[in-house]
Amino acid sequence: MPTNVLRIDASARTTGSISRDLNDRIIERFETNGDTHVTSRDLANPLPLLTEDWIGANFTPVADRTPEQAETLALSDTLIDEIKAADVLVIGLPIYNFGVPAAFKAWVDLVARAGVTFRYSETGPKGLLTGKRAIVAVASGGTEMGSDIDFATGFIRHVLGFIGISDVVFVAADRLMIDADATLASARAAVDTLEIAA
Repeated sequence: MPTNVLRIDASARTTGSISRDLNDRIIERFETNGDTHVTSRDLANPLPLLTEDWIGANFTPVADRTPEQAETLALSDTLIDEIKAADVLVIGLPIYNFGVPAAFKAWVDLVARAGVTFRYSETGPKGLLTGKRAIVAVASGGTEMGSDIDFATGFIRHVLGFIGISDVVFVAADRLMIDADATLASARAAVDTLEIAA
């Protein structure tokens, strides 16, 4: 059985992106390790933001949705199907202004759906997309990962856990403006030692 990998690139840069380069290296590790099928979702091709029509369609019971409402949710359904089909999510995440890129937040808003990717229970929310791993390649100019000004990595860990993906590993290429050479060497070494086998 092939390993199904969902690759997500959140950088606005399509060339010269550190997070994309790290994603390339992570994907290469999977492909070298064995049979791998990669689905790519490039958020430089922007996703739509939520609208009143989208929210109305989402909160209308499936059996009661009009064809127009179903069409409104079609992209969201596709994005969720991409996650469902994946064994591993490989996410390239730059930190912009201390948080995640707006393009990534748009992806989150489209995939975090009550009754579809999570549900509420008597003991709190339960993620429905379980049994998956995530590897997140983080790049930043000056924000140190895990510091008080890093509002990106805690967010992505929480969001992934919220929809059921609690096995999350980070590769850090942070503070690139401080010492790019050492940071890149450390990040690439971390990629080389990632546990790839399922």
